Amino acid sequence: MQAGSDSEYPRPRLLTRPAQLLAFGFGSGLSPWAPGTVGTVFAVALYLLFAYLPLWQYTLVVLASVALGIWICGVASRQLGVHDHPGIVWDEFSGYWITMWAVPNEWLWIIAGFAMFRIFDIIKPWPIRVADSRVGGGLGIMLDDIMAGLLACLTLHIALALL
Repeated sequence: MQAGSDSEYPRPRLLTRPAQLLAFGFGSGLSPWAPGTVGTVFAVALYLLFAYLPLWQYTLVVLASVALGIWICGVASRQLGVHDHPGIVWDEFSGYWITMWAVPNEWLWIIAGFAMFRIFDIIKPWPIRVADSRVGGGLGIMLDDIMAGLLACLTLHIALALL
């Protein structure tokens, strides 16, 4: 099933299916308008909880979120019978947290990271578009956001170096 009205997609069972609860970003992916953007806003809020960790610990959190995300997105997708349901936003969580790797924990950079990640995630420039169209399962759901996060992170680090 591809993009269409939300009524075309099965409703998740967040309270009875833990993978769906996580995949749908604790409910943030249920937004009827721009669930990926709403999920990323929620990812920013969660980022603020662990942004002050030492870089090695932050890196472990990000790597764990990616590994967990591949699994939970795959499970939720199979449970719903839909590859990359629009409400699955765990990939946005991980993508934003990748974006913010080793970036100053200041509001200017938090907002810039949000904007850059959303731009790369929505536009999906090469090679993101290729990966998005060719890889399936949980990895396929996560991969375009991982790549968008890496490009956004690189962009922020270039901006930091130039400033």
